[in-house]
Formats: sequence, structure tokens, C-alpha cells
Amino acid sequence: MIVYSDPDKGIESIALDSAHWQDFTELFGERGACGGCWCMSWRLKKADFEANKGTQNKEAIRQLVDHGEPVGVLLYIDGEPVGWCAAAPRVKFIRLNQSRVLKQIDSLPVWSITCLFVAKKHRRQGVSFALIKSAIAWCRLNGAMVIEAYPSDPYKLNDPDAFLWTGIPSVFEKAGFRNEPTPSKRKRYMRYFI
Repeated sequence: MIVYSDPDKGIESIALDSAHWQDFTELFGERGACGGCWCMSWRLKKADFEANKGTQNKEAIRQLVDHGEPVGVLLYIDGEPVGWCAAAPRVKFIRLNQSRVLKQIDSLPVWSITCLFVAKKHRRQGVSFALIKSAIAWCRLNGAMVIEAYPSDPYKLNDPDAFLWTGIPSVFEKAGFRNEPTPSKRKRYMRYFI
């Protein structure tokens, strides 16, 4: 299902499903995006995630996709998969729900954007913004009223691009997200109200 498009830029995004699994694995490559993650970091307890790096994490997300679980969106430019954004109900992210720094701030049912991955040759070209817009559209289609994000501030971290997998605040701000209070100097807690 197409959830977002920008024909002028050749951009189209779809909700990840079994029919697009090969595109997802092509984008993530042999390393599973980053160190065998396969976008399972927030979905598992830390010890389970570490023990499952690689093939087991890949199989875990494959099972979610095959069972029709909402996991996120793939972004294509001119038919090539170039980006990924994890977006699902917050309750699906075990590690996020156990976080003291990013604990839920109220009882509203929210969806969370937890991860963005952009193919190296497409970084710093506005793909993250298109991914976030795609995720907003995907969450809206699924009835979300509030979307959360937890970006890292690159100016405080001095991390390379690959380690900014939760996104950066300025891109979320551009997409309409607003800051919420958080005790962390490294992470932001941001929300978008539909």
C-alpha cells in the first residue's frame, strides 16, 4: 500500500509487507542496517537483542511482517529502496516502554517513530524528512492521534551519521513535531498531534 508520494522527486513509500520483504533486505544489506540490528533494538529487552544480533533479529522482524504487524515504511526513489522508518504503536517497543529517560508522559495511546535508516549514497539529501512524512501518513492511516519520536542531538554527540538512527531534532521539527520535557541531555522527546 502506498502511504506517501512526491512524484516531482520520484519518491514513493509503502508500508512494509511480505511482498516488499526483498526490498527491505536489499536496503539493510548483510549487516542488517547496523551491526545485525534488523530494526529490533527497541522491540526486545537489551540482553535478548544483543543475543539475537544478525540472523535471529532478521527472522524476528520477518515474522512480524509475515503476520501483518505494523513495523514501518520503506521509501523508494525512482523505484529503488533507499530508506526505512520504523513506526508502530508504542506498546510494541518493549525497551522503549522500560526506559526511565523516555518513559511515557501520559496515558494517551501513541505511535512511536524509533528508527530511520538511509542508504549511504542517499544521506544528507532530504530522505529523512520524506521518511518522517511517510511515517506520519502511515500512522494516520492506522488511526494514530499522537506520534512520538526520540531523536538524538548530533551537535552534542559528535556521532557519525550511522549512529543517528533515531533521527535528528531539526528534521522532526520541520515535519511538525514539538519538544516535550525530558531529563536527557542526549535524547529529545518529541510529539506530533494529528
